[in-house]
Amino acid sequence: MIRILGLMILLAGSAVQAADDPASVIADTTAHLSELIQDNRQHYRDDPEELKRDVKMALLPIIDEVYSARLVLGRNARGRDQEQIKAFADALATQLLDRYATALLDYDLHERVEILPLAGKNTERQTRVRTRVQLDSSQKAPVDYVMRKTDEGWQVFDVIVEGISYVATFRSQIDQEIRETSFDDMLERLQSGQYEVEIDD
Repeated sequence: MIRILGLMILLAGSAVQAADDPASVIADTTAHLSELIQDNRQHYRDDPEELKRDVKMALLPIIDEVYSARLVLGRNARGRDQEQIKAFADALATQLLDRYATALLDYDLHERVEILPLAGKNTERQTRVRTRVQLDSSQKAPVDYVMRKTDEGWQVFDVIVEGISYVATFRSQIDQEIRETSFDDMLERLQSGQYEVEIDD
């Protein structure tokens, strides 16, 4: 659940666009997500497709989707045009959204997320916002967000849950899939749902 939670905090928060610092983006995102689910929990249970639509509408403004996709592809991004990279970015984000949006319906975020003060060397090119999420066991798990300043404001391009990077996890899986098939085959299967990236629950 903690890895699902980390990704889903990443995938929400239309209220954060006006935030002018990275920690505020995460704080406002978490508050918005908690309120969204709290106010609509039963409705979303009855209509999970609307939950997916609402979360995706909130996703795009705060996620550096294409930049993150390039990092996931790594060397496999070489020679790909912007249209191919965008198609991959959309397919990966949609798959994660479809698989994990409904998991939020069984989880209460209220007062469970602690945002720590910024530490270390942070720049507009890369800043790490550290959080601690309280689990049902009362233990606290680290969920950190790696962000950069873009023309759209502060955006997330990686999430690190308990020391494991979203980008690195998917890069190894996608690289293996491309080596076994091809970029085009991987993309087609990702878009159709025949290929699913794996992530620990």
